[in-house]
Amino acid sequence: MKPVRIELPFEKMPKFYYNIVPDLPSPPPPPLHPGTREPLTPDELAGLFPRGLIDQETSVDSEIPIPEDVLSAYMLWRPTPLIRAKRFEEVLQTPAKIFYKNEGASPMGSHKPNTAIAQAYYNKAENVAVLTTETGAGQWGSALSMAGAFFGLQVRVYMVKVSYNQKPYRRSVMEAFGAKVYASPTDVTEYGRTVLEQNPDTPGSLGIAISEAIEDAMNSENTKYSLGSVLNHVMMHQTVIGQEIKEQLAMVDEYPDLVIACHGGGSNFAGTSFPFLRDKINGKDIRVLAAEPVSCPTLTKGEFRYDFGDTAMKTPLLKMHTLGHDFIPPGIHAGGLRYHGAAPLVSHMLDLGLIEAAAFPQSVVFDAGLAFLRSEGLIPAPETCHAIAAVVAEAVRCKEEKKEETIVFNFSGHGLLDLSAYDDYLSGKIQDYELD
Repeated sequence: MKPVRIELPFEKMPKFYYNIVPDLPSPPPPPLHPGTREPLTPDELAGLFPRGLIDQETSVDSEIPIPEDVLSAYMLWRPTPLIRAKRFEEVLQTPAKIFYKNEGASPMGSHKPNTAIAQAYYNKAENVAVLTTETGAGQWGSALSMAGAFFGLQVRVYMVKVSYNQKPYRRSVMEAFGAKVYASPTDVTEYGRTVLEQNPDTPGSLGIAISEAIEDAMNSENTKYSLGSVLNHVMMHQTVIGQEIKEQLAMVDEYPDLVIACHGGGSNFAGTSFPFLRDKINGKDIRVLAAEPVSCPTLTKGEFRYDFGDTAMKTPLLKMHTLGHDFIPPGIHAGGLRYHGAAPLVSHMLDLGLIEAAAFPQSVVFDAGLAFLRSEGLIPAPETCHAIAAVVAEAVRCKEEKKEETIVFNFSGHGLLDLSAYDDYLSGKIQDYELD
């Protein structure tokens, strides 16, 4: 009998980050300077990021070595287990084989430390003292707060106001690590004050929080900005996930027909899928599916065009699937998926037809999350529930078509600090919002 839980030995942990850019059939459109609208140069990013991360952002090398200090920190939780969800398969009565990668095994309960540790390391190496950032649900803010504590960096987090109120214990985690947490929009930045003057009751958005974090970084000494998704170097750091999955599946003589992950900005989706997309580009028959909310359907309804990554229009212009940089999504519980844009690399691959996308309403994703919880025993984060909803839909298709496919998805984070969302669901307070 093949094992249900597949553990990868420490010595097989990835030693390189995978950069998909040189393997793409056509290069992604370049970021543009917000003023000149000309392609951005590496030097023009130096005000926000350390040189080590800028080099990764613009790299054309397929493999980027992972520094020893970063590998040492990863060993606190990596490699994470790959688990066959046999009980979930039985509940769904599907012939499909379902595997999930448990990134909830990290200290912060999500995939986010994979890039937080790397970003903190590269900033510390260049004597940066303070990092500013934004966070939606708080998973990224928690991860960067932990990484800041590990490498002796101060961290200031602008947390989207609706999530700040929905998820108080994520704020507690960040503060326990020594971070300063603000409910965005705030009265401590010029842009935050402008937003509050125009709409004092705004729930906030990741676009607004990004604008505040960038303003703080640009106006503070020895301070850089840190981003938890969207940019190429962040996608790259997360590829340790997909690389491990490939090794683990090989241990049981499996290869996926379908890879699924939830999608907000794109880091968890990219980290899971990019190593497999390399195979697809080289001729492998495999599907890759991104699952997003119908209330913020960036990939399924967004326009593919140049747009700003933030509301105040301070970021470079990125060609991406976007709902518009001033879009304010409803306050769904999946705060990590409430972003108006998608990573340029993910957007480019959707445009090339290498990936697919599907959107799901809040009630459906919590149905799926509870079915998984009651069969596998893990509480999924609301973001993760979107991936599970996609798995359910595909498992039902396999049942109807009598196909024994292998489905792999990323369990991107646990929901132990999201229980207010489950309270709302179980008490009938969950609302579905669909963007027209």
